[in-house]
Amino acid sequence: MTVRNITTTTLKRLKNTVIGNPLAKLALAQDTAFIHSLVSCLNHPPPSFGEAQGSQDDIRIEAAHVIASISYGSEEALISLLRANALQAFIEALSTVKPLDPPGLKPAFARGLKRLSAAVADVVGPSQLGLRTWSAQLRAEAQAALNYLLEANIYLPLLASPSTQISISIAKLIASTIRCEDHRNAVVDWLPLAERLKEIKGKRGWERPDMVNSTAPSRQGGWVVRNLITLMQKKDLKLQEASLSAIAALSQDNPPVAGVLAKASHDKDSFVPLSFVLSLTKSRSHDVQLAASLCATHILRANASNSHPPTVDHLAALNVIHVVNRMVSSEVPENRITACYILYYLVTDERELCQEVFDRGTLDKIASLVKCITPLESRAEWEEDEPESTIRLREACLTAIATIALFDHEIKRDVADNLQLLPTIHTSLSHKNVGVRYAACQCVRALSRAVAVLRTNVMDTGVGLTLFKVFKKQDEDPRVTSVALATVCNLITDFSPLRPTLLEDGLLPRLMQLLENGDTEIRVNVLWAMKNLLRLSDMAIKKKTMAALTWALLIELSIDPEAAIQEQAFWILRNITGDPQGIDYVFESMSQDILAMTLMTGLDSSHEGVTRQAAFILANLANGSKSQQDIIFSHPHILESMHICMADAKSETRCPIVACVHDLLATNPKRRQELNDTGIISTLRHMCDMTSAVSVSPGGRFSNHHHIHTEADVEAAKLARKVLDLLDRSGVEV
Repeated sequence: MTVRNITTTTLKRLKNTVIGNPLAKLALAQDTAFIHSLVSCLNHPPPSFGEAQGSQDDIRIEAAHVIASISYGSEEALISLLRANALQAFIEALSTVKPLDPPGLKPAFARGLKRLSAAVADVVGPSQLGLRTWSAQLRAEAQAALNYLLEANIYLPLLASPSTQISISIAKLIASTIRCEDHRNAVVDWLPLAERLKEIKGKRGWERPDMVNSTAPSRQGGWVVRNLITLMQKKDLKLQEASLSAIAALSQDNPPVAGVLAKASHDKDSFVPLSFVLSLTKSRSHDVQLAASLCATHILRANASNSHPPTVDHLAALNVIHVVNRMVSSEVPENRITACYILYYLVTDERELCQEVFDRGTLDKIASLVKCITPLESRAEWEEDEPESTIRLREACLTAIATIALFDHEIKRDVADNLQLLPTIHTSLSHKNVGVRYAACQCVRALSRAVAVLRTNVMDTGVGLTLFKVFKKQDEDPRVTSVALATVCNLITDFSPLRPTLLEDGLLPRLMQLLENGDTEIRVNVLWAMKNLLRLSDMAIKKKTMAALTWALLIELSIDPEAAIQEQAFWILRNITGDPQGIDYVFESMSQDILAMTLMTGLDSSHEGVTRQAAFILANLANGSKSQQDIIFSHPHILESMHICMADAKSETRCPIVACVHDLLATNPKRRQELNDTGIISTLRHMCDMTSAVSVSPGGRFSNHHHIHTEADVEAAKLARKVLDLLDRSGVEV
């Protein structure tokens, strides 16, 4: 597509051509010279001749409209715009608009900046409504552009513009571009110069910040949040929708802002933003209902972390669930998609809310919807011409189903048996769209957490084997591989009938490939899979696993800089030593000095999870032969560390340590003196004293657990009593 002369008329014609036309956008994107000329028009329009062609300001307005139109739908167009510095050009144009300029100029720039910024943020992620795939090159350029946008902040003062059009565009810009904590904080903390100076003036270095200037501009959520609260109270529905969406973006995972929005005053007539947001879930506009529901969801979830224990306001959440139930039955695909993701944000990792939406029939509605739009036969035919909205709706439905079914076994059985969703999930595992495959994998992951479903439905329908094919696929999207790997962890547990099949079908080579090339999360999950594979396994599986992993690499992983990787490495060693044959195998494969050093490293770790696994390994070794038990006594530092853990660590770590002591003494009561010399026997007495708390190691590694409170530590105290009773029966004075 070639546009030789840039005039108002040619730009209007071009705008009408590219709207909703991906091929036209692609053709335009390939004309890089024109893209640069188009971007240049925002600040340096060509001369205009005669009224018929329009003024230079008309050209600037139409150029902004064309750029806004081609921002979405074409990766090539977005790359061309970024390389032509379109984002910077919009910011420059907005900052140089004069009071006497035409009234349509600034709204056009604000709208264009909003559209382009939203497209850039979608590339950078994380995604708000489903997954998309972008080239690494585009992601890098988009990240740089987004950072520039949020550092400039030239657009934020426009929230207070008297023009409703401009306020809507800026609110939508905030709603669509804020995706991470750093960007969220940058916007929340921003202040106009006058208020910034006022706040600096009121600060005194010797006073506590939380005790002074309680009405400072940065309080009450900050200048941006305060202005958005004002805007959402206007009667304009578009303005309400935009401001609610922006507040949702700023309050997501942001307890300070959410606390301000949800805080009730002692004055019954005071304005509580959350209450007003909830009232808008009953708006006559469906768009406002959805925006209010998303806003309330993010406020409720973030504010829950301010309570002890974290608890989501159940009654307020019901308002959101009612909207979701209505919108899932809507005829508008976009409303259904948004409703599913609102539900996802609301109930993720909230067992009670998952049960609530199940009891209210939400799962039934979503299940009927996804089955209705997912044919099970002739997949190649229906995938070929399937509308984008249908693909996105399927992804949204599967995402919601996986989230609801994550915890409760009754819900999993309902998904598998009554709702008969496994055929739909099965066919979605090999869908051409990455988001659909990802969501389907999440469903299998949730269902495979139930033993009964795993041993019957997942096995019988072939879903497990199909997911394993997805996991093994070399050119699969890394996000899909990651969730498939997390699901494989469930498919290879000791109670899974798929364990031997997957082991023979290339499980270990694929795991090792991911361990070598994956990021930290992938590597942790690879080790998690190996840990599950080794749990209650026979020697053939143990030897096959360690032949792939190698002992040298296991030792290396036990001192990895990432504590999560260390923990899984120690857990692998724990599962290998779970029976006498496994203990023999470890002593045959590792020198005693290396094994002792590894154990001491684990016991001395500042990470509780690592120490706990090391404690369980010791408990296992105490079931070995006397010569194998000698590794504990021949390295005094192990006994010393055991004593410190017994005193300082959490109950989950103390219990295996005490069990270790019990088994050591059961085998050989004469070990009592060595245990007594380290203070272990004395500490066992204190653990049995239910009326006192003892501080054995103040300032120790586990600084939050200086004192043993046996009222909350009954299991450890019971085990300690068993040890002392054993010594009594053995005739050894304690």
